[in-house]
Amino acid sequence: MTTLTEPSTVPTRRSSRRMWAILGLVLLADAIDVIDGTITNIAAPTIARELNGGESLIKWLGPAYMLAMGVLLLTGGRLGDKYGQRRLFLIGMGGFTLASAVIGFSPDPVLLIAARVAQGAFGALLIPQGMAIMTKAFSRDMLAKAFGLFGPVLGISSVGGPVLAGFIIDADLFGLSWRPIFLANIVLGVIGLVIAVKILPRDDDGNRSTVVDGWGSGLLAVTMLGLLYGLIEGSTNGWSAVAVASIAVGILFFAAFAYRQRTAPHPLIKPSLLKNRGFTSAMVVGLVAFAAGTGLFFVLSLFLQEGLHASPRTASLGLVPLTLGLIAASFAAMGGLVAKLGRRLVFIGLAVSLVGCGWVLALVVHSGTNVSLWALVPAFVVIGIGTGLCFTTIPTVALGDAEPDEAGSASGSLGSIQQLASAIGSAAVTSVFFQAATSGLDQAMKVTLIVVLAATALSIPFVALMPRKAPQEPGH
Repeated sequence: MTTLTEPSTVPTRRSSRRMWAILGLVLLADAIDVIDGTITNIAAPTIARELNGGESLIKWLGPAYMLAMGVLLLTGGRLGDKYGQRRLFLIGMGGFTLASAVIGFSPDPVLLIAARVAQGAFGALLIPQGMAIMTKAFSRDMLAKAFGLFGPVLGISSVGGPVLAGFIIDADLFGLSWRPIFLANIVLGVIGLVIAVKILPRDDDGNRSTVVDGWGSGLLAVTMLGLLYGLIEGSTNGWSAVAVASIAVGILFFAAFAYRQRTAPHPLIKPSLLKNRGFTSAMVVGLVAFAAGTGLFFVLSLFLQEGLHASPRTASLGLVPLTLGLIAASFAAMGGLVAKLGRRLVFIGLAVSLVGCGWVLALVVHSGTNVSLWALVPAFVVIGIGTGLCFTTIPTVALGDAEPDEAGSASGSLGSIQQLASAIGSAAVTSVFFQAATSGLDQAMKVTLIVVLAATALSIPFVALMPRKAPQEPGH
């Protein structure tokens, strides 16, 4: 009997090993993306100081990456459908690795920011392919196991990346200061490429009939670039005609993008979604929540390093309670709270975030830059819990009223919104911080927290317009 079953079990085992290898490769790509999106929260002051980039470089480090990622994320998925996910995965991984090397060796701020844009762009080609490859290649049971691993791995990456960055910068390995945190991607990227070439299933033909809306992507790119450049230039060097004109161009191109979405035969966002009140309300709430949350995390890191004079390592450890609160809340939400509470969980998340921000504001008002890092820890945990509930719940509840054929477009649109909101938020909130810093860093922190509190409070009425419940699981 053993000899008869052996031929059939060997291919099954090989296939199983290959599936796990593909999952490991996709998780590696997503982990690198999360790490590179968050490490500049800790590394920005050191990079700006050593490259003489000043406030402007600090403001661009995060948004440059998020801007390219957000603008091209939907397009990256479509390109994978058109030309094959394997091909786009390899191009994305190779380009991301090369861009990381350029960042690590950059001698000046201009080249560094250009490479961060390239890194985000190649990341937008890379990330959508992993999920598509798994959906095609995995069985239903394997897919369920795979999805169960994403949360823990990405959670560990979001905590471990900035902490590791803080330790590496303080260690000053080989006298390279911050550079090894990006140069490490060369090793990881080459390993990923070698594995990908060997194990990813071939699909080089793709579906050439898939239509990619290049005009829509281009209009969105100019919109975001105009808004970000105007915002950062104006807050750094004064509100000159160039800064104001840049923002005006961004608004004009946004109008053109909106018109394109209504009239294009194959738009990036389905017009029916834009007519869906629940979905558009969720986009507004998500825009504020992601912008305020991402911007606040960045500013808290700046306040710890520049205001409390914490080292990069100490600052990264100081923010761990916030990240752990975010991860715990995300797991709790996906563990059943979203299905049970629906949009009420968004209300709860926003309310908890308001409490956490108010707590930090009270501590800064009372003690200024003499506030103890330990005193901030409980407030950071509360902010993390509130943010985690929002970040997880808003995209899920937003799909509650979407039709089955709209789910893919809606999900991709929300992913892009998250990245673009993070770019805008990081730039806007840091701009507020530096504008107010002329009166002292404690004053800068107070003003920033008040702005975040106000923006969050103003988004609450829109929650009532969101879908009541998250979409039901298939078969329920």
